[in-house]
Amino acid sequence: MRNPGTVSRTIATAFVFTALLAAAGCAPGGSGPAPSSAPAAVSTDVASAGEVTLKLSDFWGGSEQEWIKGMITKFQTKYPNVTIERTQEDWGQLTSTLNLQLAEEDGPDLATANNGWQSLGTLAKGNLVLNLDEYSKAYGWDKLIPSTIARQNQFTTDFKTIGSGSLFSTPVARVSLIGIYYNVEKLTKLGIAPPTTLAEFEAAAEKAKAAGEIPIGYGSQDSPTAVLLGLQALYADANTINNFTYGDTSVTADQAGLTKAAETAKKWNDNGWFSPHHEGINYQDAVANFLDGKGVFRFEYTGSLGLTTEQQGKFQYIQLPQASGSGTVGVGAAPAAMVIATKCKHPDVAAAFLDFLMSADAAQASADNGLIPLLHEDVTIPDNQATLKTEAAGAAAIGASDGFVPYFDWTSPTMLDTLNQQMQMLYAGKSTPADLVAAVDKDRNAFLQESK
Repeated sequence: MRNPGTVSRTIATAFVFTALLAAAGCAPGGSGPAPSSAPAAVSTDVASAGEVTLKLSDFWGGSEQEWIKGMITKFQTKYPNVTIERTQEDWGQLTSTLNLQLAEEDGPDLATANNGWQSLGTLAKGNLVLNLDEYSKAYGWDKLIPSTIARQNQFTTDFKTIGSGSLFSTPVARVSLIGIYYNVEKLTKLGIAPPTTLAEFEAAAEKAKAAGEIPIGYGSQDSPTAVLLGLQALYADANTINNFTYGDTSVTADQAGLTKAAETAKKWNDNGWFSPHHEGINYQDAVANFLDGKGVFRFEYTGSLGLTTEQQGKFQYIQLPQASGSGTVGVGAAPAAMVIATKCKHPDVAAAFLDFLMSADAAQASADNGLIPLLHEDVTIPDNQATLKTEAAGAAAIGASDGFVPYFDWTSPTMLDTLNQQMQMLYAGKSTPADLVAAVDKDRNAFLQESK
């Protein structure tokens, strides 16, 4: 799931999930290669591969585009025998048509897929992308990638389980998180130190309210879930959230921290800590309001504020530790799942490029472009990227606890709709935290039953 400020997140529906398989003619048992297909033997010797051209399709724009363009140039400089032809596509268009593109003979060899059942799971089950286990062994990805990030790219080869089994995609050396931004000037004027615990955050919100400020800038009209998912990560350990998301039916949504998260969100709403009339504020307006000073704090996806160079440092980022004090858990994922098409004629070279996108050089290039680095600690954050320094510190805290958890809507193709609807009903007084949790369990379990 990409952040809601740049893409439509409603594509993950049951209809789309089913239709993509049918449209590609790739239902299990079809004429494609075995779903767990992987090269019998692999090579990491790119220089001796001869003249190779690879086609890459991705959805990255802005700073992300500058990052990938730079990485392509560096890879081609390192391997003059390789040419990478890049095509940038709209996120929604690429995600909804990638199955068709990967099935075409002249389609991409490499692509950015979306994690979860609605995209990556569909492609893997449809025999359209390679099983990368042998490349993982060859390059040592199993040692490089944190286990909680690796799970975001794994499926069992019978495609009944997400979050374990074989690797069908790789992350890149940068990450997107959910955490809390704050207005530095406002917090300073209030005489409040940046909170380091949930209790301190709530005390700060109460003080901001008493001073006539909006404690938490918010708009719940079309994207209410950042607060819920940010809170969930404070209450449940990473393994429990991961296991629920990846289909372990012995774990309930309550055990995954959702009841406490919903109760806290409702309490904050009842306290008047959110923007007034937030139920009528859409996402883009909520972001603009926060940047204009209407709110001290904001739960947000990193990168979504679109900060200019001048705004760097005026807003900073907090990744709160767990309420129990047992480490740091946070929603975090690489900004795409990199896949190799099964039809790719040069998979060894394609795998080398994926490895390059996870390198220390790629992590440093991320920071140089204002993006949060992942996988490597020896990265220098430019002095003019004051906000990025706080974001990177948040990612490092999660990484130190191996506390990355996936976007919760990966649980099923319809989970995002369920969460949005339930949050809106909760704020309107038409639902309770228990109702929300029951709806989430019902959605997840129904999908798992249908998938058997």
